[in-house]
Amino acid sequence: MLPDDRQPVIIAARRTPLCRSGGALSSLRAHELLAPLLGSLLTETGLGADAVADVVIGNAVGANGNVARLALLEAGLPVSVPGVTVDRQCGSGLDAIVLASRMVAAGGNGAFLAGGVESISTAPLRAHRGIAGEPEFFSRAQFVPRSYGDPDMGLAAENVAAHYGISRERQDAFSLQSHRRALEAAKAGFFEAEIEPLRIAAGTMSAGSTVNADDGPRPRLTAGVLARFPPAFRTPGTVTAGNSCFDADGAAAVVITTIQRARELGARDGLLVLGTDTAGVDPELLGIGAASAAARLLAAQGITAQDVDLVEFNEAFASQTLACLDLLNLDPGQVNRDGGALALGHAYGASGAVLVTRLLAQARRTPVQEKLALAMISIAGGMGTAALFRYGSIT
Repeated sequence: MLPDDRQPVIIAARRTPLCRSGGALSSLRAHELLAPLLGSLLTETGLGADAVADVVIGNAVGANGNVARLALLEAGLPVSVPGVTVDRQCGSGLDAIVLASRMVAAGGNGAFLAGGVESISTAPLRAHRGIAGEPEFFSRAQFVPRSYGDPDMGLAAENVAAHYGISRERQDAFSLQSHRRALEAAKAGFFEAEIEPLRIAAGTMSAGSTVNADDGPRPRLTAGVLARFPPAFRTPGTVTAGNSCFDADGAAAVVITTIQRARELGARDGLLVLGTDTAGVDPELLGIGAASAAARLLAAQGITAQDVDLVEFNEAFASQTLACLDLLNLDPGQVNRDGGALALGHAYGASGAVLVTRLLAQARRTPVQEKLALAMISIAGGMGTAALFRYGSIT
């Protein structure tokens, strides 16, 4: 571990509800999703707005206008506070937290706000300029040279399923488990402490309403219903709309600082950042990037995946999730204990930060005083990021 004036620790984490793209949060732009979280985190921790060293935010499909700076000013932070926006596609939110942790470790005893946001509903249309300057619209960015294949996400999920022998039955069963776990967690009130309710502004169809819960988990989903979904990306195939995530709007953010500064703020516990890693893999099998990053990180820390108490992994597709868990020899029953993106949705640039928010909430609600926690996410273009934490007292 680093000295107390350089050891990074996450002392607070909040997220918005995660809602289907085009749904309850569709009237809010990215900075409007994020700003309430930043203000709430300052209030929760007692951190003065002018004491924030920087705001580091991940975003994948926004307007590339530095949403971090826009959101922090929207939240009422002073103009002296800078902001930087990170784009590593689906990994952006986790990579923003990783970057902030390294900034803390570099010295200065600073405090940072870090996380991710995505408003897929309001994301700008994207187009290249044609020969005559006319717009040529495209649905997604190019992630790697064409010679590497650059498959769409669904086709890459099919590639992983075929390469690693992940059956349709396993995928459907895992998806159903994710929905049931999320429903059980919501019923038990597990999400309430981490969710920042969002007020919908005037001038919209739902003006004046408050959104305070995720809308993705499906109570009527059954194995029989899942079995009726046809292949979505390749025929014959095993990846369906039922065992794939859906696009969501949402944001998540944390306060990360040194142990010394955390004590000054009166924090009693937190997630100490033990190590992070990002790895590259074959873009045709991009879904296994998280496993490569996690395996390398765990080896560097001298532990195995089985030594970790809490694991949160973004479930973009059941096929790639199961493949990664198999590669790490992790029991699927021990991962995403309150459900994952298959039930809650994938808010691209926010999803990695949602994982960390979930880990802190889970760690705080169980009586064990110290726990190892792992967040990992696979990334478009054939990459993955993983971060290892130790939860415990910092008093």
